[in-house]
Amino acid sequence: MNGDIDEGMITLAAMGRLSAVSCLSLGPTFLANAPRLAAQDADLGLHVNFTEPLGGGADADLPSLPRLILRAYARRLPVDWIDRHLARQFDAFEAAFGRAPDYVDGHQHVHQLPVIRERLLALLKQRYGGRMPWLRHTAPGMLCGIPLKESIKARVIGALGAAALARSARREGLRTNRRLLGVYDFEGGKRRYADLLQNWLFNARDCDLLMCHPAKDSHGDSAMARQRRAEYEVLACPKLGDWLAANGVRIARLPLDARAAPTSGRCAARGGALLGGPR
Repeated sequence: MNGDIDEGMITLAAMGRLSAVSCLSLGPTFLANAPRLAAQDADLGLHVNFTEPLGGGADADLPSLPRLILRAYARRLPVDWIDRHLARQFDAFEAAFGRAPDYVDGHQHVHQLPVIRERLLALLKQRYGGRMPWLRHTAPGMLCGIPLKESIKARVIGALGAAALARSARREGLRTNRRLLGVYDFEGGKRRYADLLQNWLFNARDCDLLMCHPAKDSHGDSAMARQRRAEYEVLACPKLGDWLAANGVRIARLPLDARAAPTSGRCAARGGALLGGPR
């Protein structure tokens, strides 16, 4: 999205505080900073985008998220339009890194929507065959201690396609994270984010993914820019190491033997958390 977000992601990855970074491959700063990101020990993901204009003329036909959701569930999204946008984004990622992405997710979770989901899986099979990337599964993790508003938002995100994506992943033999943590309303500053983060770490189970959206030295005055700075400061704080240890959690890349996530149920084991976000 911008250089401030890039700096936050690359710095946190170098500190071992992120194990995965999702890339908007047509973003204005992606190509310049891709080599620095490639040097980090982190999974590199493609953040599929169908809603965020990034300044290029080819983005002029991207709809708002509500409109995209309505058209997806009405199955009124043109297949050739989806294929064209996906191809541009995958081509740009491969040109920058010289390889396939380690995983695929979606800006505003659009990768799980009907029609987009089917076309994405078709592209992955066509391009990568038996060595396909893993997919972000959005079913909510445990919500113990999470406020009602954040819990509802997490469940709504999962309801928009998590079960169908998990079924497709199992059918095609793709790996996914187990469940998703980190959903909130992007407000409240450092103190609130730190409180939420400690609850997410308490709730974390093996192969859960905890998404985040930090930015370093962000100069924007919007509420989102301020909250991105707050996230960065919390994630870079030395106390995070104590919180991880207290909860028996470590930050790690998704294991190669991870199975496609179930649509229901809980895993009793603890010890793995993945942190990532768009850049």
